[in-house]
Amino acid sequence: MDRKRLEELLAAVRRGDCAVDVALERLRDLPYEDLGFAQLDHHRALRNGFPEVILGEGKTPEQVLAIAGRMADAGGNVLVTRLAPDVGERLVGAVAGFEYHPAARLAVRRVSTEPSGRGTILVVSAGTADVPVAEEAAISADVMGNRVERLYDVGVAGIHRLLDRRQRLWDAAVLIVVAGMEGALPSVVGGLVDRPVIAVPTSVGYGTSLGGLAALLGMLNTCAAGVVVVNIDNGFGAAAAASRMNHARG
Repeated sequence: MDRKRLEELLAAVRRGDCAVDVALERLRDLPYEDLGFAQLDHHRALRNGFPEVILGEGKTPEQVLAIAGRMADAGGNVLVTRLAPDVGERLVGAVAGFEYHPAARLAVRRVSTEPSGRGTILVVSAGTADVPVAEEAAISADVMGNRVERLYDVGVAGIHRLLDRRQRLWDAAVLIVVAGMEGALPSVVGGLVDRPVIAVPTSVGYGTSLGGLAALLGMLNTCAAGVVVVNIDNGFGAAAAASRMNHARG
């Protein structure tokens, strides 16, 4: 239950449109619901601004479907990350309202679609091979209530592709910059803008990229001010941070 729905419920009780016992029944599973194998945190939207996100990786298909079904019943947007295609297809068939995005390995159920963030989050990728992680970030940020734009395949090997679009960089409120290989792109972007830049290293690259470790270390050692770094391939984490920045009260 998010803040808006709780406010509506309390207002209905105050007006007399909703009986106290009915309201108590609707609040029965706050702050969490025990499924035996999982403890669903239904209070998270009230605390953090977005419901608990389901990590599909490491769970059985049955566990994913059960958790996603209960989250859907609770209302609000639902996001499932790192979800294998076969489980994604089962989820779409089993729980109404879900859509699966195979490139990003995400399943999304949207109830609220109006963006509530103050500005635009721009997701920038260095190469086409980085797009799956970039899409995880873009779709996650979108379902969290942000206006999202994409600027893909503008890496440092052809820096003119980025510079030709620098107005889009300046127009964004927050930038998520995704890159593998040596991870140079966030430093370049960070040197061009006065907005927060969230760098996402990817595991794209040849042998000495060490599964994204080279990009991670390069980003951590950036000389550009205002660049922060999340873990390797963590598009979702970048989106969550960007969304909080974009929703921060001024």
